[in-house]
Amino acid sequence: MTKRVALLAHEGFPDRAKTAVGVLRYADYDVVAVLDREIAEADPDARVADYLDGVQDAPIVGRTDEAPEFDALVIGIAPIGGGLDESWRPDIEAALDRGADVISGLHYFLSEDADLARRAEANGCDLWDVRNPPSDLTVAEGVARELDARIVLTVGTDCSTGKMTTTRELYEAAREQGIDAAFIPTGQTGIMIENWGIPIDRTVSDFTAGAVERMCVERAAEADVLFVEGQGSIIHPAYSAVTCGILHGAQPDALVMCHEAGREAIHGYEEYPIPDPAHVAGLYEQLAEPVAPTEVVGGALNTRSLGDGEARRAIQAYAETIDAPAVDPVRGDAGDLLESIL
Repeated sequence: MTKRVALLAHEGFPDRAKTAVGVLRYADYDVVAVLDREIAEADPDARVADYLDGVQDAPIVGRTDEAPEFDALVIGIAPIGGGLDESWRPDIEAALDRGADVISGLHYFLSEDADLARRAEANGCDLWDVRNPPSDLTVAEGVARELDARIVLTVGTDCSTGKMTTTRELYEAAREQGIDAAFIPTGQTGIMIENWGIPIDRTVSDFTAGAVERMCVERAAEADVLFVEGQGSIIHPAYSAVTCGILHGAQPDALVMCHEAGREAIHGYEEYPIPDPAHVAGLYEQLAEPVAPTEVVGGALNTRSLGDGEARRAIQAYAETIDAPAVDPVRGDAGDLLESIL
């Protein structure tokens, strides 16, 4: 039976709740409600379809008690730093009191919160901290390039430019074309969708590349193409180390670079401008070259803020800038990139 879930996305849906959006778009869950008290207060009849096209529809409610019956509450928003917003606690407690599990992608582990852990135990519920990595990780052996599979990695000019979405769309397009492909989840949203994976941004730095390599080795035994979910950006002042670890651990054969139309500075770090995307693409290739040479063979441009005509022109300009074919994988067809990738 398909698991019924409610998505907590207070004050963030949809733009700042990318986990909630990813679950709505790709997860094999029955989403019964989205929690966003700001939207619900402004419009008691609000629904997901009022804000997003092409995903599951569901009512938007203000708190857990207003949601239909569900099996799990998913924390669908992750603030910078991954802490628990205390205003969410009543909804989490109410979910546990209803006998529902709680799935969290926060850096704050709910299972280590004494009050929540006691409540979960009393109600026979599970607390799944998605960002809790395996305890037996180790350093990379540098063997990913030797695997009998083509490895494709999404990279970006910044965080939240669509790397998980692009990876997923490429994976699904490949499967539709009969290609034996696998999706390698490295972040909380991908892990929730796939129900497996390693949260790369929570690993010990020495073991980051090894964690990615482990997943590639595991899936290469059963797939011809591996689509690895990228994280962060090598020009990000806070998250570049994660990006580099994935790049060197996966040793990809091809890169697809993600960018958001109109974004000129690092989100949340606006004093850091984003260089020309062609320059960023070159930086990725230069960083990879000593370990496992690769190149940017395609681009994904998030055009959600643009009209149709503007979007087409922006995608064409982006393709010319990076000298590779480009698409908006949500607005268009990620399958258009597969020929250049494969």
